[in-house]
Amino acid sequence: LQYMSGFGNEHVSEDPRCPGALPEGQNNPQVCPYGLYAEQLSGSAFTCPRPTNKRSWLYRILPSVCHKPFKPLKEGHLTHNWDEVEPDPNQLRWKPFEIPKAPQNKLDFVSGLHTLCGAGEPRGRNGIAVHIFVCNTSMLDRCLYNSDGDFLIVPQQGKLLITTEFGKMLVEPNEICVIQQGMRFSVEVFGETRGYILEVFGAHFELPDLGPIGANGLANPRDFLVPVAWYEDRQVPGGYTVISKYQGKLFAAQQDFSPFNVVAWHGNYMPYKYPLEKFMVINSVAFDHADPSIFTVLTAKSTRPGVALADFVIFPPRWGVANNTFRPPYYHRNCMSEFMGLIKGHYEAKEEGFQPGGASLHSMMTPHGPDADCFEKASKAKLEPERVAEGTMAFMFESSLSLAVTKWGLQTSSRLDKNYYKCWEPLKSHFNPKCK
Repeated sequence: LQYMSGFGNEHVSEDPRCPGALPEGQNNPQVCPYGLYAEQLSGSAFTCPRPTNKRSWLYRILPSVCHKPFKPLKEGHLTHNWDEVEPDPNQLRWKPFEIPKAPQNKLDFVSGLHTLCGAGEPRGRNGIAVHIFVCNTSMLDRCLYNSDGDFLIVPQQGKLLITTEFGKMLVEPNEICVIQQGMRFSVEVFGETRGYILEVFGAHFELPDLGPIGANGLANPRDFLVPVAWYEDRQVPGGYTVISKYQGKLFAAQQDFSPFNVVAWHGNYMPYKYPLEKFMVINSVAFDHADPSIFTVLTAKSTRPGVALADFVIFPPRWGVANNTFRPPYYHRNCMSEFMGLIKGHYEAKEEGFQPGGASLHSMMTPHGPDADCFEKASKAKLEPERVAEGTMAFMFESSLSLAVTKWGLQTSSRLDKNYYKCWEPLKSHFNPKCK
């Protein structure tokens, strides 16, 4: 697969099978090359300031409007109903989410979506949702597009071959991809597959400002990859299903051709992927901790300056060299909601219990921090340069919203670890008023 690089760039791409498919000098000529249809996909209001204005022009064999009416489709465990169960302020941790076996229960990417928690709602264009996807079969003659917002997809087990209107992307564990609002895509898998999704409605993801860090560091724009144009001119007499996620519900429409019929495109609104090992880590080299915001890959800003609707944060392998410092994450109460997942390895603050494919949620002002074993080891460790998180990749979805957990998350999934609180019970007092 081929890609173009750069975050937020103006890209131009045409399938090499049809050279010159992009019109010259204008977006919407009276007759497009090769008899194609011009179609604009807008990711922002027409009148947004130029730095935030997002749109792409697609030149396709048939326009997207050629479909039968949408009809409701069963959502399964996908929901934006945050009032299913009573709020729970406790520290929550989930064991790895189970992937059904294919012969018993075939699930593709859409039928395998399970909403774990969230807040806000898409009609008001302000909110987020966290979903788990577990699937064991590919999407066949059906695609999905999200009318509500953007999907940030974090595969944990198994790779995803994602076909979009803009081209194809292969996304493997330790990579992420973002499918922005309105973009049609289909997911092919190669066995039992699992991962996490951060959905935001009301904002698009962008690179965080660097401030005193300077011009370089964290996730560099050149490392983001965009697919190149690829089309299929394929008729589907049996019916191709286009699924729309709209106002938190699923709807399906039938058409008799593949939606991946875009021969050429140009613009700055497209899907993209990013390999997490490319992240340039910034860290303390003297004493104490810098705030975990230094690990932010992407942010979706709220209307309040400096406050994120959602941040995507990672904790990659790095050197720990701080002097006279308790090096693991400190005990903490936060005005933000912190959802954590583990792609691989062992998270430094909780080596037992927090497993790849599982998750934890520490809600607003709910205290959390290292378990008792981690505290004792780190308090007595010899402070010398050491590699931290080698072979590990943990991540966090952090939000300024207070997240509600779904009934599936608390009950139906049967993956909630009800003994999580016990990891702090062995902590004991070391207080001695006679010893400073």
